[in-house]
Amino acid sequence: MRDLALLLGALADPTRLEMLALLLRHDELCVCDFVGTLGISQSKASRHLRYMWNARLLDDRRSGLWVYYRIAKELDAERAILVKAMGKVFDGRDIGELEDRHAAWLKRKAKSMACSVPSPKTKPAQELRKLHGPRAAAEARR
Repeated sequence: MRDLALLLGALADPTRLEMLALLLRHDELCVCDFVGTLGISQSKASRHLRYMWNARLLDDRRSGLWVYYRIAKELDAERAILVKAMGKVFDGRDIGELEDRHAAWLKRKAKSMACSVPSPKTKPAQELRKLHGPRAAAEARR
């Protein structure tokens, strides 16, 4: 029962549901993609992704500084049923606004040299503070 509670708990959060919807449509995404798309901090994104990883819904891989997540290739029967059902639920919902945010993030990301956000010189302090905390905004003003 504990395993089932962990699994269902991983699906019981709006942010994790948005992450799952994105992964079902885009196969593999970097943590920075969730930060940029969802407008959450890197630590919050990582915490939610690790929750789903611990529930054995996701696989991860590291590439340099970046960690990429995807739906686990080896899902047991219960997880496979739930992921398939969630895919059908997302297909029946309008997640266009989420996709629009993701597309906007990809455009910003394409202009940068790194996986995260464009350099601090091109980002307003308020947006830096939102994405990376007050220290990044202070450093950008220097």
